[in-house]
Amino acid sequence: MYQRRLPPAEIVTPDFARQMTELSHEVGRQIGVLVDRKGHVEHVILGDATRIVLPALDRSRLGKSRFNGLRCIHTHLRGEAGLTRDDLTDLALLRLDLMVAIDVESGSGLPGDVHAAHLLPITAGSGDELNIDGETGMYRFLDPCPVGRLEIDFLSLIESLEAEMARNRGMRKASDQRERAILVSVTTGTTAEARDSLDELRELATSGGLVTLDEIIQRRPSLDPRTLIGKGKLEEIIIRSLQLGADIMVFDRELTPSQVRAITAATDLKVLDRSQLILDIFAQRAQTSEGRIQVELAQLKYMLPRLTGSGTEMSRLMGGIGGRGPGETKLEVDRRRVRDRITLLEDKLGHVRESRQQRRAARQRREMPVVSIVGYTNAGKSTLLNALTNSQVTAEQRMFATLDPTSRRLRLPQEQEIIVNDTVGFIRDLPRDLLSAFKATLEEMEQSDLLIHLVDAASPQLESQVNSVRRILVELQLDRIPRLLVFNKTDLVDPEELSHLCETWNALPIAAIRRETLDRLSREIEERLIYRTTSLMVN
Repeated sequence: MYQRRLPPAEIVTPDFARQMTELSHEVGRQIGVLVDRKGHVEHVILGDATRIVLPALDRSRLGKSRFNGLRCIHTHLRGEAGLTRDDLTDLALLRLDLMVAIDVESGSGLPGDVHAAHLLPITAGSGDELNIDGETGMYRFLDPCPVGRLEIDFLSLIESLEAEMARNRGMRKASDQRERAILVSVTTGTTAEARDSLDELRELATSGGLVTLDEIIQRRPSLDPRTLIGKGKLEEIIIRSLQLGADIMVFDRELTPSQVRAITAATDLKVLDRSQLILDIFAQRAQTSEGRIQVELAQLKYMLPRLTGSGTEMSRLMGGIGGRGPGETKLEVDRRRVRDRITLLEDKLGHVRESRQQRRAARQRREMPVVSIVGYTNAGKSTLLNALTNSQVTAEQRMFATLDPTSRRLRLPQEQEIIVNDTVGFIRDLPRDLLSAFKATLEEMEQSDLLIHLVDAASPQLESQVNSVRRILVELQLDRIPRLLVFNKTDLVDPEELSHLCETWNALPIAAIRRETLDRLSREIEERLIYRTTSLMVN
């Protein structure tokens, strides 16, 4: 069969179909072939009585506006009604030109009806919506017919489909340059917990400039060590991404290097996890030289164990006859360069840390108290700093708007001057590499006399956000510093509910955008600092 050649414009010829069905009938197994657009048979696959397993295909020429360049033609022995779900899954995942199944007549082994389907170009609708009609909306099924009645010009069909795909993608790029994502959450806990975490991931995706097309939650008794979500679910998500025209899969967990490799091997989509998305947002937001150093260091530490290679140019030198090479492999060179860069950035951060320590020592000599505002990202920390100190620090309604710490002077009611620090926002499951890289920044909080723990009172995840910040403060060994719990954005909360919340949490209510609500906070800060100073003098 490898020596056969089909006319390029024909899906399959009667004599080729007959050879396949007779052989399949004789051995009692499905037989399949993969044929390129010139009509050459590239693969012959022998399956069992119910299915064939297609080989792993090279996707190097694959793009969003192209198919794989191969059509699959195979036999059905048991009277399957048209194309099976496995057929359609292979068609979608491998982006085949065409999936063709030929029925085998049970008595004679002659070819029966031919069933075929191809992927449809995704049509952009208004805004971010896409015209997809359920699961079958991504396929077009050709009418079943005997092989002798196939009158479709295959090359014209596939060329028109690729032209339509390229045109649609060009239209989408012209209207919206943002990448499109499917968010994936897998949990061993409750669905409600996963939903809360996924809501936060959606906010992160929006902050990172992504358009969220769909959100998928899977609940499992245990996480799959290879792909996190399991092979079957991964295939479903990949097919869904093809339906919607997604560019990226974003997982609401940190993926291990082996999981990233396994998922990437199964799809041409870009694969991100929660940590990588946060690091990317930080990279977008970093404005100062110090901030950029810290973010790059965190990214490199995250990337180092995930550097991988494939093919002979990336393989380690084997040694022995025919195995000796010119020196380091490309992968080893990449890793060495990353390690060298990490060392250089750590040295730069060491100088930053020394400079900060000198500034802190100068403040201590002036005996000026320090108050740091800490809290979950987007809790309103920068807005509060601006309101207290009449500053113009950038404050936006988005996650991680502030990366670089800002210090301002504040004169309290009894004329005492203090330093108020605005700090980077916290978030649940904050990447360890990020905490490590931002150590120089977070050290600003170590010398604080008081921490204002600012909370978004209108957030539906208020309790989990409060607990997340507390856990991070413990990790940073900052829980020894006195804290004042302050509920912000109280103008968005029902007064009766607010009163109950403040009583339950022993918190001070404010609305940072309304300066008249801040007098009580200023007095409370002053009282706390006086009490702390008195306690230290007594001790």
